[in-house]
Amino acid sequence: MAAHHRQNTAGRRKVQVSYVIRDEVEKYNRNGVNALQLDPALNRLFTAGRDSIIRIWSVNQHKQDPYIASMEHHTDWVNDIVLCCNGKTLKVWNAHKGFCMSTLRTHKDYVKALAYAKDKELVASAGLDRQIFLWDVNTLTALTASNNTVTTSSLSGNKDSIYSLAMNQLGTIIVSGSTEKVLRVWDPRTCAKLMKLKGHTDNVKALLLNRDGTQCLSGSSDGTIRLWSLGQQRCIATYRVHDEGVWALQVNDAFTHVYSGGRDRKIYCTDLRNPDIRVLICEEKAPVLKMELDRSADPPPSIWVATTKSTVNKWTLKGIHNFRASGDYDNDCTNPITPLCTQPDQVIKGGASIIQCHILNDKRHILTKDTNNNVAYWDVLKACKVEDLGKVDFEDEIKKRFKMVYVPNWFSVDLKTGMLTITLDESDCFAAWVSAKDAGFSSPDGSDPKLNLGGLLLQALLEYWPRTHVNPMDEEENEVNHVNGEQETRVQKGNGYFQVPPHTPVIFGEAGGRTLFRLLCRDSGGETESMLLNETVPQWVIDITVDKNMPKFNKIPFYLQPHASSGAKTLKKDRLSASDMLQVRKVMEHVYEKIINLDNESQTTSSSNNEKPGEQEKEEDIAVLAEEKIELLCQDQVLDPNMDLRTVKHFIWKSGGDLTLHYRQKST
Repeated sequence: MAAHHRQNTAGRRKVQVSYVIRDEVEKYNRNGVNALQLDPALNRLFTAGRDSIIRIWSVNQHKQDPYIASMEHHTDWVNDIVLCCNGKTLKVWNAHKGFCMSTLRTHKDYVKALAYAKDKELVASAGLDRQIFLWDVNTLTALTASNNTVTTSSLSGNKDSIYSLAMNQLGTIIVSGSTEKVLRVWDPRTCAKLMKLKGHTDNVKALLLNRDGTQCLSGSSDGTIRLWSLGQQRCIATYRVHDEGVWALQVNDAFTHVYSGGRDRKIYCTDLRNPDIRVLICEEKAPVLKMELDRSADPPPSIWVATTKSTVNKWTLKGIHNFRASGDYDNDCTNPITPLCTQPDQVIKGGASIIQCHILNDKRHILTKDTNNNVAYWDVLKACKVEDLGKVDFEDEIKKRFKMVYVPNWFSVDLKTGMLTITLDESDCFAAWVSAKDAGFSSPDGSDPKLNLGGLLLQALLEYWPRTHVNPMDEEENEVNHVNGEQETRVQKGNGYFQVPPHTPVIFGEAGGRTLFRLLCRDSGGETESMLLNETVPQWVIDITVDKNMPKFNKIPFYLQPHASSGAKTLKKDRLSASDMLQVRKVMEHVYEKIINLDNESQTTSSSNNEKPGEQEKEEDIAVLAEEKIELLCQDQVLDPNMDLRTVKHFIWKSGGDLTLHYRQKST
């Protein structure tokens, strides 16, 4: 079972569409690992974290590549996982098959922690909404995608966000830790509050209970570990092992030795009965987020450690049992400076995560930099990486690729999973129109149509959804054509210009709120997915993908005046309006034909005549003459005929009010 992002929010919010640009198989954890679970029976390690993917690894050393599979359904950081029912994991996941059995939408904010009572098959979940919910695992496994209503008990009373949770194996005690700095204790059988324990001076980040629920260990951002007696309702020992926050704890089955890690990157083993006796096991390269003890042998031969760096290391605890079993400690143990282990026994490599991005002016390409300082160049429309540029200077690359074009913002970017997540919102998704030629798309008939970037992208993302395949206008007449006596269904898929990779994850979610539905692009043809899309896809997306209603062009108002140097008297100010993609060249032609009117009646009569073979040349002549004879200025800067009006407004006009352009005849 995996704990994850916020769920319900009050009322219906606006629905956004997001998608992730990524490889088909993302083998490596990136952006930090928040959760570890070991299945010693199958020699499998489960990892999950900030890239939203749960991965399964073989911990059998003889395998060259430890990666087994990924389980994907989350859309945000995975904060915790528990293996229940003898290895069948439950978002509710089935760990053997790797599919998501159901999604429980009870929490109203991020879920930070899970706890599992093995003997009772009971799972508890808690998070930033201050609530704790209890789930019966056996009920959960019976859930399906359409039938996922669960009755749960809830434990309330926390005044602050919950970051840690523990339940003993027997399911008789549950403890939560929060930014409130106290431990709160309940009986999950009656949901009764039992006590609250004070002592920590900062957020409680890690909790452990012994089997019968009489003792509790807590690790806090205040840098201390505390041992509590629940019978006496008090702290019975405080261990000051770390210089900084303690974020992860593990304990041996006998509850005599605690393993701790956190912000200072060091992992210690401390004797709970004699706090002065401790061993520095190892030093990690980044703050420690989670640890998992391999309990398959006693004394424990190894500990798995996850950090913010995404690499998961297995440290073998050779020699530590001597320190634990004998009362004869050498001096190193009481003054721990030298780590017991210098090299991990097994390494599950992490991948780099994107930490910086810059959207180029064409509002189509993005430059990114990752944690390894590699720079890459991406195409938002085709949802793919175009080029790895290596360890080049990020700022230089931005300057090098600068083009003086202006395209309105039509998407936003998020890096929280370490990958590019692009979000389309109804308010600005359709703001960007470009000409097909400028976008590098050729039309079969040689024309240069205007394309709406957001519209094309939505059509590509939903290309496999059957509802988008037949234009409803033609449904009656054209759905079936008879070809050689056979029936053939007419289907026009996608947008006709480009596709996105079929493995692209597409996410429908409420703005700033819960995820409604996540699927892979190629799966939208599936029966269940189609049905769920019918319920989820918002009207503004249906308009363009199903009904093929293109959004309206953006208009730009402007004034056209003779330049002071031309000597012409200033005209009455007429407010003109044109498409914001109109090129300066077209305004020059307008000036040449309608205002300067050098060639007077000849053009007027020829253009009013019926179509003639030479008409195309006439238009081209006007264009050439206009460029020869006229120049257009903005803020006294002569304009490039290829620029469009929105680029002029953005880069040259730069001020409030309507754009003003001036014209003058070139001096011969």
